[in-house]
Amino acid sequence: MPRKPRIAVIMDENTSVDGTRYDMTKNYFIGVQRAGGLPYGIPYFAEMVETVADEFDGFLSTGGRFAFPDSWFLEGQTSKAPESERLDVEVALMRAFLNRDKPVLGICNGMQVLSALHGCRLSPDVRSLGSHIIEHDKRGSLHPVEIRRDTMLHRLVGRTQITVNTFHREAVVELSDKVVASAFAEDGIVEAVEIPTQRFALGVQWHQELFALQDHPGNRLFEAFVETAGKPQ
Repeated sequence: MPRKPRIAVIMDENTSVDGTRYDMTKNYFIGVQRAGGLPYGIPYFAEMVETVADEFDGFLSTGGRFAFPDSWFLEGQTSKAPESERLDVEVALMRAFLNRDKPVLGICNGMQVLSALHGCRLSPDVRSLGSHIIEHDKRGSLHPVEIRRDTMLHRLVGRTQITVNTFHREAVVELSDKVVASAFAEDGIVEAVEIPTQRFALGVQWHQELFALQDHPGNRLFEAFVETAGKPQ
């Protein structure tokens, strides 16, 4: 039997309380498992980074809420989220997988980290960008996103529009020339990015894992991520 790709899934934590517990939905693991991969939760220990990057086939950067460096934001803006030891480990893991050209999939927080590491800038408060901005920080809310043609996301999903959930306060607002924005919400907020120099480095602002048990076109992201992880470099 062929070896299934092993996917490193960074754990989330309960930063909204006291940060003493790893705490996340099972759906990240379900999404990877249903796509044919073997998901493993990764804790926040810096000494594990190189071993994980060497021995695992792909990295899934999950949603979360914790403070980013000031330099990631627009001039004069700072994070409103709590500090977390996750930041340094997550950045090191993502850099290590990207340096090895192993696939990276970023969800919500993961998309923001992927974008910032490639020179994009964030806003800590998406609603402050204008009165035209829809409510993005609301569990259970759904809205359409437009997917740009001639992007990896379009090739994978095979559609120019899908309906997604939305649950984020921060957003990518300035793009660098290293990043392609592949989807936008109706208010212009960036909903997906990809790094064309990598085999697979894609981030989505919505929480695709919450669709993992449904028949949703976005689940093709998990499938393509795991497929790429299983291919020799």
